[in-house]
This record gives sequence, C-alpha cells and structure tokens, in this order.
Amino acid sequence: MGVLVYVSYTCERYSSRSLQRYSGKVHFCSVSFVVYVTASRIIGGIIVQPYTCKYQGALLAIVPGLSEPKPYCGCTLIAQQWAVSAAHCWRPAMMLVFGEHNLFIDEGYEQYFNVSGIYVHNFNYRTYNNDIMLIKLSKPATINAYVEPARLPGPTNPLEYMDTCTVSGWGVTSLYNPTPSDELRAVDVHLYTDCQYYYWGRVNSNMLCAGYRYGGKDACKGDSGGPLMCNGYLEGIVSWGISCANPYFPGVYTKIRNYVNWIYWVMANDS
Repeated sequence: MGVLVYVSYTCERYSSRSLQRYSGKVHFCSVSFVVYVTASRIIGGIIVQPYTCKYQGALLAIVPGLSEPKPYCGCTLIAQQWAVSAAHCWRPAMMLVFGEHNLFIDEGYEQYFNVSGIYVHNFNYRTYNNDIMLIKLSKPATINAYVEPARLPGPTNPLEYMDTCTVSGWGVTSLYNPTPSDELRAVDVHLYTDCQYYYWGRVNSNMLCAGYRYGGKDACKGDSGGPLMCNGYLEGIVSWGISCANPYFPGVYTKIRNYVNWIYWVMANDS
C-alpha cells in the first residue's frame, strides 16, 4: 500500500495548471502514431479524435455535497494498475477515469478507479521541484481499444530539443473563460533548450519547457498532471507556468525520464 502524503498546490508567483466550445479540425493523438495538423493551443484548441489518446486519464475530486466527482486534473496510465500525475494535483479524496473523451457524456467505454496508494517524490510546493505523483489503481485496468498505457522513455530513446511534442487535456479553452473543455483536446509544442533564460533560474534539471517563443500554444488550467508525449514516449507531466500561452513563457513540465528508475522501483516493491 502506498503512503498518502499531503502536498500543497499553490505558489505565490507561479501558477499550477490544475482547475480552481470550440469546433475545429480533428487532432490524432496516439502512442504509436500521431498526425500533426495546424493547431492552436489547448486554450481554444483542437479536438482529439476520440480514443486515440488511450493513455490519457482524468483525476476526479470527490467533493462533499456534490452528487458526482468533479474533474480537475489529468493523468497518464503507465501500467495496467499504475498512473502518473502531478504531485500538486493531490486531493484527499479522488478517483481516476480512463477510456474517456467527453467528460460529461457517458460514452460506454469509461473505466473508473478508486485510489489504492499514492507515492510522491520529495515534492517541493514552493519551487514545484519533483512535481510527480505515482498512483496505484484499486484494480488493474482493462487494456483494450480505448485504454492503453503510455511508454516510458529509456536511454535508447534520446530526447531531442526542439522536438515537436503533443500535450493533451480537458483544461480551459480561453484565458477569459474559466470553463474547461468537455472534449479532450491537444496541441503540438516545441521543446526549449534555454528555458532558464525565461524563468530566471527557477527551472531546474527535473523540468522541461515546451511551447512557442511568441506564445499562442500551451497547456492551461485543468491540464495539470496530463501527458507531454514526444516521439511516442511520455516525456513530461504538465506542471506550471506564468499564465498560459504567453510570449517568452513556455509551459513547464516535470521531466519524466529523471524518475523512470524510481517509478519502476516503486511498482516492483509496492505491496
């Protein structure tokens, strides 16, 4: 059983991307193949072809007084009974759902899970260092045409900066409209090599930056904890940023490959 650890998700100067209709071209999002289209940011972004982001899940907060759990963060399935999200997305009572496209329609392919255990890795809520949370599901997921784990990177899968990656989620679609998206959306972003320059030294070696120098494409509120996929591998977890899609302020992601050994160790030693 994992140890449930309390972590705060607020920061004085920097914002997380958890939550406190647009009709567009379809964006294909798959571990095995991705078709890139001209895409705007997830803010007003591109609707994903249903069930092609088979690894994508949502965290649902169980809130007293509400009849149904409320979606607020993303997550990624990485093994049949394990998912990964951002540590700042922790809530005292939460569930997970996979096989989801429209969060507010019962489409018949959803798989819901309670939480069996949670592991965090020395998360610092002030700096957002180690913003990663490993979640053990209450039961194994059924792997099928709608649900499939993402692949974790390894030494034979080098990360190339300025690679085009894909970030997905159900976050807000406009800075001026706090309503999250009903349908899963995605956008292509580029990895940055000089992120320290934009964030005054706050970005460390456990973080990645992705976006566009002149803004316009980014994750935002409600996308926290979701996947950044590069070349078919899970390379990042949506973590934080200054507002969303601003010029010279790319999104900041937890660098998954720094934690792969820890992830495998936890999964192997959990009991």
